[in-house]
Amino acid sequence: MSHDARSRAAKSAHTPHTPHTPSAPSFRALTPAECEKVLSRNHVARLAFSFHDRVDIEPVHYVYEKGWMFGRTSPGSKLTTLAHSHWMAAEVDEIDGIFDWRSVVVRGAFYTVSPDVPGAEADAWARGVELLRTLIPETGTADDPVPFRTIIFQIQTEETVGREASSGSR
Repeated sequence: MSHDARSRAAKSAHTPHTPHTPSAPSFRALTPAECEKVLSRNHVARLAFSFHDRVDIEPVHYVYEKGWMFGRTSPGSKLTTLAHSHWMAAEVDEIDGIFDWRSVVVRGAFYTVSPDVPGAEADAWARGVELLRTLIPETGTADDPVPFRTIIFQIQTEETVGREASSGSR
């Protein structure tokens, strides 16, 4: 290779490339109907709750129906904390990319329900089990894959807000 050819090759090897600059993402609020669709098609949320100066976040599985989230959990610190203050928030996300996502936050009250309390509470428990069996048909049976999750809960969605980011590449 001649000196001129080596010089041109070396020069082109050190020429900086123009980085690809993606277009700016757009952000918008989701409509109430879009929030309900996100809540309905997903089944894992992160539940945030607090007591005094401590905030915790835990994943839970749930089923959404008409302004209520039904789920189940096991006895433990989450229930102890929520017994002191039943106000909480839950977040459900759909993430397709760093600038392609939807996120819904629900704020409301957390209630455990029992079949042993007649009336509305027993009805809520039965509806919760029925809905949870659409996710895990063995819920509450001898074949239940998580039999230690014995507490059925419902969350009244008093406030629901959602946001979406879009890169325009979807």
